[in-house]
Amino acid sequence: MTRISVNVDGSSYTDEVEPRMLLVHYLRERLGKVGTVVGCDTSNCGACTVHLDGRSVKSCNVLAVQADGHEVKTIEGLADGDELHPVQKAFRECHALQCGYCTPGMIMQAVDLLQEKPDPSEEEIRHGLEGNLCRCTGYHNIVRAVQMAAGQEVTDVPTFEGSAS
Repeated sequence: MTRISVNVDGSSYTDEVEPRMLLVHYLRERLGKVGTVVGCDTSNCGACTVHLDGRSVKSCNVLAVQADGHEVKTIEGLADGDELHPVQKAFRECHALQCGYCTPGMIMQAVDLLQEKPDPSEEEIRHGLEGNLCRCTGYHNIVRAVQMAAGQEVTDVPTFEGSAS
């Protein structure tokens, strides 16, 4: 067992972990951060994306011991209390999900993309999200959500009865 100290979503934790424990399993099993989804366990899908010291990482590809002394932000830590993060709001407004399985990782990757490129082109958005897979949406509304979060005008977003628009 190895002792780690990590800050997750603004709270400090000190735990004993197996040296081979993946960060995704630590977050879910030890800390109850189940918004971080276990997808493929091979770093192909991106469903488990979190921020490690402000940069997106696939938490199924990081050992919990590698997070020792670092800061982790999960999808649960993205909102400010009851106030959703702008990317979360845009995903809701643009209906950028269907089953929702990829959504936490997709949102975390989009936040990182917008920190690096605050006004990305559609091509830059698609390139920035290419490591996160979605089997349901065809990505159109996901791209529109990132554009909306970046403050770009989005005109082709479908509206549905009961939508928050």
